[in-house]
Amino acid sequence: MDSGYDTRGAGITVRRALELPGLRSGLPEIVAGADRLGRTVRWVHAGEVPNIASLLKGGELLLTTGYGLGTRPADQRAFVRTLAERGIAALVVELGPRFARLPAALVESARAADLPLVQLHREVPFVTVTEEIHTEIVNGHYALLQRAEEVHRRCTEALLRGGGVPQVLEILAGFTGNPVFLETTDGQLLYAAGEGPEGADPLQVWEGLRDRHQDDPPAGSALVDVPGGGPGSGGVRARLVLLPVRSAPEPVHRMAAERAAGILAVVLMQARQEEELAARGRGDFLNDLAEGRVSAGDAPAQARVLGFKPGAGPLLPVVMRLGDMLSPQGGGWAVLARAVGGELASLGVPVLLGVRPVEGRVPLLLGLRAEADRPAVADRVAAALRAGVERAGLLRPGGGPPVVVVGPAAGGWAAAATGLRHAAETATAAQGLPDRPWHDARRLDIDLLLWRLRDHPDLAAFVDRAIGAVLDHDRRSRPPLLPTLETYLAHAGRKAETARELHLNRQTLYNRLARIGELLGTDLDDPQTVLTLSLALRARRHAQ
Repeated sequence: MDSGYDTRGAGITVRRALELPGLRSGLPEIVAGADRLGRTVRWVHAGEVPNIASLLKGGELLLTTGYGLGTRPADQRAFVRTLAERGIAALVVELGPRFARLPAALVESARAADLPLVQLHREVPFVTVTEEIHTEIVNGHYALLQRAEEVHRRCTEALLRGGGVPQVLEILAGFTGNPVFLETTDGQLLYAAGEGPEGADPLQVWEGLRDRHQDDPPAGSALVDVPGGGPGSGGVRARLVLLPVRSAPEPVHRMAAERAAGILAVVLMQARQEEELAARGRGDFLNDLAEGRVSAGDAPAQARVLGFKPGAGPLLPVVMRLGDMLSPQGGGWAVLARAVGGELASLGVPVLLGVRPVEGRVPLLLGLRAEADRPAVADRVAAALRAGVERAGLLRPGGGPPVVVVGPAAGGWAAAATGLRHAAETATAAQGLPDRPWHDARRLDIDLLLWRLRDHPDLAAFVDRAIGAVLDHDRRSRPPLLPTLETYLAHAGRKAETARELHLNRQTLYNRLARIGELLGTDLDDPQTVLTLSLALRARRHAQ
């Protein structure tokens, strides 16, 4: 049964308008478009000018006495055609001095255009009709607001009872009759609720439609921003997506989604704050363990409180350092912890992940089943850490990759504490080394020692004595010789491999090596010289 109200929330129907006292008193007769009385009346306008269509926006119920219709059939047809093209809801003509009955051309044109055409047999005050219909429209909007506010109230109550994002989405999905999705701003699915056609899982629906709705949303979709993103996000934290899966979302559904978005913004903000606090708390524990403020005896109990329950196998300390590459526009350490945690969950080993924003570090402890698992686990952990950093947006554009250092497998908590401290220091010393998925802390002890001596004047003096002549040459002349020396030493003096990497012929390489030996006054084939030069090149990163 037709209620007379537009259930999609934009106004009232033409049928309802004709039932109101103002128009009903004019004895309305429907002469065209009787099957189109369910159209929405968005507004009411009265006028008597021929070009009145140019003043309308669509959805109006137009009241007129006919003086603007013209006297010629061609003018009358054009009048109706332009109104239909504008998309008005209905044309109501009051009979009287201008027309005793509506012209045939007018009626035929209205029927051809499927435009509801109504003639009034009695005079009515147009102002009264306008007031009545506008009051109905406002009341209809108020009713929609009440329905949307009811959803808001139910969502708020769900949160007060301890619910979260899933409960809010379930309420919204039940109200709209469609599945509801919460996505990140880059289109990654966070949550889904409701059912698709024939009870289909909402995740299947999202998978089937995600590529389409990202760039070309289906007609009738409702996309609502969840506010509150950080710098660089445009003030948007996430996005609510209502797709026309079972039925087209109505305006009232969008209104409800906009109110739910405000609630979700608060929930996500609180969740992120709590998540970051928890990640910082785990980072503080790992830092205190490494610095000796937590004893090996107390560590297992404190770790259990934090959710870390390793088995009887060894512990693996890992540290990632971002340091000076951190971006002030980053998405946050909570996002990093969540992204990395999700990746590490597939490892199937216990993980304790923390963050140390002040130092720009991410310390971890993992419980291995056996020491032989160390290389494979280290590969997976390093990949997860880098993926998390990229997703969280913590690095400056153009900044280098993070440094991941893996310590030795530790047989107990005391060794794990030492390994964490060693890995943290080594991660700092490893800044500037050639990029690798991860560095083995056991192979960087010389770099760590040189880093500890970085402020000692003797280190800079040693570098200058050992390779200063080559550095001076490269500042004045071309081609530079330092890359040749570095590559030669990296290949342990193997000339054929050095020439291949530098894309040089043998004679050119020999000439450059001879020139380096001449500048340094030394023999590059002498083992002691090779050791000195290798140390000087590694010390140069820290002594500058």
